[in-house]
Amino acid sequence: MRIAQKYSHLNGEEYLIVHHNELYNEIKEVISSINADDFRTKISKEIRKKGIKLLSPIDLNKAFNQEFNKKGWAESRYNYYITLNRELMEKSILMPAKEQKDFLIKSGEKEPIYSYNQTDFVKDKIAVEIQFGKYAFVAFDLFVKHMLFYSGGVVNLGIEILPTKEMQKQMSNGVAYFEGEVYNVMRQGRNSPPVPLLILGIEP
Repeated sequence: MRIAQKYSHLNGEEYLIVHHNELYNEIKEVISSINADDFRTKISKEIRKKGIKLLSPIDLNKAFNQEFNKKGWAESRYNYYITLNRELMEKSILMPAKEQKDFLIKSGEKEPIYSYNQTDFVKDKIAVEIQFGKYAFVAFDLFVKHMLFYSGGVVNLGIEILPTKEMQKQMSNGVAYFEGEVYNVMRQGRNSPPVPLLILGIEP
């Protein structure tokens, strides 16, 4: 596969090139190592594509997982406690989860709510999400997950890998695609979401 398009938000790609170019090369190597034709394993039942062999999101995800893991990228989990008090949130957000809970209780929160988020791959504070799912999953990645990891000091950059529209045509209906999701980010304005991102559009 290859990177067909890319979008750098808040100098995401520039940061990657200057500070972690070796990791950028690893990401490119992983993408180029995968032959999409090996994963045309889903037989479509959709009326307009009935009987056609489509690219399987599940099998593609497994392939990406295997290749990233070989290079030392691993899933990361960010644990935190929820408070609706903005002042307490801003003071506690960089604390480890246990310290957050103790701090919130001492500050008057009776039962702080525990929560967590996890991202596919993290290495040297760079997060990568592979997304062959529905539109809502990408919006959550871009506007919630990457931002949460960034504001919590877990990562310095979020990378989202999506199929282009050309690749999406070879998948089931409803899969999010690069052009549509970049348009959604651009429509929010130059500074939203407030986290450096690199969005990559890939295709066979």
